[in-house]
Amino acid sequence: MKKTLVLGASENPARYSFEAVTRLRKHGHEVVAVGRKAAVVAGVQIETEPPVINDIDTVTLYLNPTAQKAYYDFILSLHPKRIIFNPGTENEELEELAQQNGIAAIEACTLVMLNTGQY
Repeated sequence: MKKTLVLGASENPARYSFEAVTRLRKHGHEVVAVGRKAAVVAGVQIETEPPVINDIDTVTLYLNPTAQKAYYDFILSLHPKRIIFNPGTENEELEELAQQNGIAAIEACTLVMLNTGQY
């Protein structure tokens, strides 16, 4: 299973990030969540500050490119295998930084990847 950071997590069931946390857990993945408001979704505590974490396989983004800038150093310091840029989060600058650091940058939808077995 792939330990995943959901960046931009929300307790709002209408948000795709909420659905991502829920479905990742249903598929057996360990999830770390960071968002604006502390809450619990599918048994996962949403942190409001970047936590100290190890062994992150995947970072899946649910933040617009402007909001992502504050997290560049944090994301890169995790040395994930890949970053998934969900629709609306595409960011050429962060994609280039990821590739320069040996991290795969994927423009895709986490929910579709889970549903099709491509996660």
